Amino acid sequence: MIVLLISYLCATNVITMSQDWFAEIKRMIVEIQSFEIKDATSLEQFRLQFLGTKNLIKPLFAAIGKIPNELKKEYGQLVNEAKILAEERFESFKELKESANKSNANHLDLSLPVRLRSEGTRHPISQVLERIVGIFSKIGFEVVEDREIEDDWHNFTALNTPDDHPARDMQDTYYLRDFGNMLLRTHTSSVQTRYMELNKPPIRILAPGRVYRNETISARSHCQFHQVEGLYIDKNISMADLKQTLLFFAKEMYGTEVRMRLRPSYFPFTEPSAEMDIYWGLKDETDYRITKGTGWLEILGCGMVDPAVLSNCGIDPEVYSGFAFGMGIERQAMLLHKIADIRYFFENDQRFLNQF
Repeated sequence: MIVLLISYLCATNVITMSQDWFAEIKRMIVEIQSFEIKDATSLEQFRLQFLGTKNLIKPLFAAIGKIPNELKKEYGQLVNEAKILAEERFESFKELKESANKSNANHLDLSLPVRLRSEGTRHPISQVLERIVGIFSKIGFEVVEDREIEDDWHNFTALNTPDDHPARDMQDTYYLRDFGNMLLRTHTSSVQTRYMELNKPPIRILAPGRVYRNETISARSHCQFHQVEGLYIDKNISMADLKQTLLFFAKEMYGTEVRMRLRPSYFPFTEPSAEMDIYWGLKDETDYRITKGTGWLEILGCGMVDPAVLSNCGIDPEVYSGFAFGMGIERQAMLLHKIADIRYFFENDQRFLNQF
């Protein structure tokens, strides 16, 4: 439009060469249109030349006073359009450059080498616990958790272990200094006593968690470890129910060909009581050390809940009976993965943990 108007004015002799300000505008427009903008530097040069404080278009505005009155309107419009053209071209290249910078910033260079990143996994103890919970949940057991700092009543006395009972010597306990009879629980049986106090049969629960005992740390034992205990109380529960429950667990955990046995034992809170063994094997020196030369590894204790325990927790032993069992999760993991030393679970050695 600007070029056509200039051509028309010149062709009709409205302006003369002596007053060729229109020709100067035409030259300026051509220069604006042909200016090559390749990068940020050339864009800045364009801005300074046509839009800066001392740009080339300013003198054309100043020359309006020299233009005949009948041409001032047309002349002013042309100069203003030249300025607008410069501004629009600058803004369009500026936006294009910014868009290109954003695109480059988000661009993935597929030629770069892959940055290897180690991803964490669940601890083997957590994996085995999830597996155990999953097995018992199939037959109706629900998970119940409670405190690790316990009082003497729920940890011992309610479980048929009075102050002078020799069974207390079976578990070396960490007592809290200056807190009376408070202690770190030695088993998760304390979760069972608290649950029985607040709930009526039928009861079918699992109580997993960390426990503490003042024991010498070795390949077979540790001062802290994890347990999961089960409790089933209802009418007419017998030792046969306990045996079939544990057999179901053993086959689900270790396969249908697993070999298990129950040995008579003693626990103050169950009567009769038994210990359950799984056959580990006797293939090498490690097997002999872990099983003490028998080939069998004890994995849990169990028995029928003593009527005194039911009475202590407010359940009538004349109406209800039940069984309980407790196992160390580390023992299950050792058996499942053929791990020879329980201390590996607590050393946080990445070489060990990366295998799971």
